[in-house]
Amino acid sequence: MQVTTAMVKELRERTQAGMMDCKNALVESGGDIDKAVELLREKGLAASNKKSGRIAAEGRVDSYIHMGGKIGVLVEVNCETDFVAKTDTFQTLCHDISLQIAASNPLFVSKEDVPEENIEKEREILRVQALNEGKPEKIVERMVEGRIEKYYKEVCLLEQPFVKNPDITVNDLVNEATLASGEKISVRRFTRYECGEGLERKVSDLQAEIDEMTKKA
Repeated sequence: MQVTTAMVKELRERTQAGMMDCKNALVESGGDIDKAVELLREKGLAASNKKSGRIAAEGRVDSYIHMGGKIGVLVEVNCETDFVAKTDTFQTLCHDISLQIAASNPLFVSKEDVPEENIEKEREILRVQALNEGKPEKIVERMVEGRIEKYYKEVCLLEQPFVKNPDITVNDLVNEATLASGEKISVRRFTRYECGEGLERKVSDLQAEIDEMTKKA
C-alpha cells in the first residue's frame, strides 16, 4: 500500500514522532495507522511513551450515576498538574471513562492488573472449549492466545472499545488526551456499584405460599 503525505501527517499528529519515523512505521505496518502507532510506541518514539516515566499525581475523581440510580461509578484519573486537571478537555475525558465503566463493567484497569491465576484459569477453560469444539491439538494454543486477547477486551478498561467510538480503545482515548495536554495521563483505579449486585433475590412462589397458609389454617 502506498504511504501518502496525508497518512504521515495524521500519524505525526497522533504521536508527535518524526516525519521519517512515521513514514517508516507506516511502511512497516502496510499503511495501517493504528498498527503504526503501536510500532512507534514500542520503539519509544511516540510522545505518549516519552511521558510514561513522569509522575502523574494530580487529577480528579469523577462520578457517574446511570439508570435512575441503579448503577454508580467512581474513577480516579491522574495527570501531572492541577492546571490540566481543571481543563474542560480533562474533565470530559474523566466523564467519558466513568461512562465507559458504567456501560461495559470492566473488572481491571489494564492487562497488568489481571492476576496471573485468573489468566491461567481462563486459559484452561478456553483450552477445554477449543478441544470440545474438535479443534486440532496443534492449533489449540494459538486459538487460546487469540481468545485471551478477547478476554482482555472484556475485563480490562483500557483494552475495551470506547462506547462513544468503537473504532478506538479507551487506551487510545487516554493516549490522545496525553498528546493533547502534553502531560502524562493515566487511569489509576475505579469502583463500580450496581444495585442488588451479589445479593440473592427472593423468588416468590405464590402457589407455595397459598398452600403453606392453607396448612396452617
